[in-house]
Amino acid sequence: SMALILKKPLVFVGMMGAGKTAVGKAVSQVLNVPFLDSDSELEKAANLTIPEIFDRHGEAFFRKKETQVITRLLGSQLCVLSTGGGAFISEQNRAAISAQAVSVWLNVDLDVLWNRVRHKGNRPLLKTSDPFATLKSYYDKRQSFYALADIELRSNAFNSIDEMALKVIAALRTKPELIEEKNDA
Repeated sequence: SMALILKKPLVFVGMMGAGKTAVGKAVSQVLNVPFLDSDSELEKAANLTIPEIFDRHGEAFFRKKETQVITRLLGSQLCVLSTGGGAFISEQNRAAISAQAVSVWLNVDLDVLWNRVRHKGNRPLLKTSDPFATLKSYYDKRQSFYALADIELRSNAFNSIDEMALKVIAALRTKPELIEEKNDA
C-alpha cells in the first residue's frame, strides 16, 4: 500500500457546523499526523471555555488570542488544524496560514449549517434574538474570505465524514507540493 506523507500543515476553514473538526480528525488519522483544534487549544491556554472568553473579555480579545494560538500551532509541528469560523476572516491569520500551511475550505450550504448548529448551545455568536438571521449574516459576510482558501470542497447534508475526508485526500493528491506518496514496504 501507499503511505501519504504530508509536507505542510493542513488547516480547515469554514463556517461553524461545516465539519472542520470531524473531517479534520478523520484526515489526520489517514495522514498519521496530530489533529489540533484552535478553539480547544485556546480554551486550554486561557483555562476558560470559548463562551466564557466571549462573556468575560469580548470578541476582540478572543480574536487576538486566536491569532496567537494559530501562529504558535502552525510553527510547532506538522498537523491537521481545525480553526474557528471567524479565524480565516483575519488578514493576519490568512497570511500566517498561507505562509506555513495549506488551507481547505469546507463549503456547506446555509440550510445544512443551520440544521447542524441550531440545537447546540455552545455557539456564543448565535446567542441573539434571531439566530438564523445571525448565522445567515455571518455566512454572507464570510464566503468571500473563505473563497481565498487554497482548496475548496463542497459538502452537503448527505456526505459522511469519511466521504469528506476522502475528498480532502483526493484534492491533496493533485498537489505534489503538499503530499508525497511512498511505498509502504
